[in-house]
Amino acid sequence: MSRVSIYLNFQGNTEEAFNFYKSVFKTEFVGPVSRMSDVPSQPGMPPLPEKEKNYVMHVALPILGGTILQATDMLESMGHQLKIGNNTTICLEPDSKEETDRLFNALSAGGSDTMPLQDMFWGAYWGTCLDKYGVRWMFNFQK
Repeated sequence: MSRVSIYLNFQGNTEEAFNFYKSVFKTEFVGPVSRMSDVPSQPGMPPLPEKEKNYVMHVALPILGGTILQATDMLESMGHQLKIGNNTTICLEPDSKEETDRLFNALSAGGSDTMPLQDMFWGAYWGTCLDKYGVRWMFNFQK
């Protein structure tokens, strides 16, 4: 079943923020908190600095009305810098690969900062874009 969620970026304090949100909404994380050290190494990818290995790769928390709040820590070692505009993303989780392609192609048209749709190690067909109005979109079709 398709859904929409909110994806947040933090600069090393995702876990702290999400423990706070967990106490506010009185809910539990959906599945375990994934760490950067859980990411399989990719060809050409430099090793993570020790301090970033325990950073959060992914966390999900139900908040209200079926909405899921999700997040990750940005990595300074990869040049990521948190700023207003890249800290919040609308995450679309369509029911099919075809619908994912259609939405991605429509929303990325005339936009920028695109990470093309691709198969990812966590079993999803995933990508991101910034639309022509400056809104960040993430696409995550679970196969």
